[in-house]
Amino acid sequence: MRTLLVLALLSLASPAAAARFTLSSADVKPGKPLTDQSVYNGFGCSGANISPQLSWKDPPAGTKSFVVTVYDPDAPTGSGWWHWVVYDIPATVAELPQGAGSGKAALPEGAVQGRTDFGAPGFGGACPPPGDKPHRYVFTVFALKVEKLGLASDASPAMVGFMTRANALGSATFTATYARKK
Repeated sequence: MRTLLVLALLSLASPAAAARFTLSSADVKPGKPLTDQSVYNGFGCSGANISPQLSWKDPPAGTKSFVVTVYDPDAPTGSGWWHWVVYDIPATVAELPQGAGSGKAALPEGAVQGRTDFGAPGFGGACPPPGDKPHRYVFTVFALKVEKLGLASDASPAMVGFMTRANALGSATFTATYARKK
């Protein structure tokens, strides 16, 4: 009986029993289409272009900062499309409020919005070509082992991605979709 108790306690302390790093949103449902709230206002699209609320929990031990990205791998560019890049988010933060990437709510102190493929910092909503198949929008939070990425404010999304992956302890992600009508 004592051996079973010890084994049970050890299994609770194992990495497999550790909490899982997760990302969620009150505004975006994984696997479901984005609403007009998260659609771009331009390029022929007429959405509200409001960044969704995002929250995460149970990051890996040793996390010193976070990076949040929104990426469309289906964009007809050959390299996808970066819709939102926020880095140097302090480790004490576990949420970005709705509108934080759209100037309608504050970003956490110290966080930096990187340039997106729209050419400027801030959230740029979904806007696939008309009649194209539904595009996937991959929302990801990365937990990093460094407090700051040490990048210039005009760093490309690819450079932010490179430095993020070089310093990542783990990530949590979900995907939503969106198709534009003809």
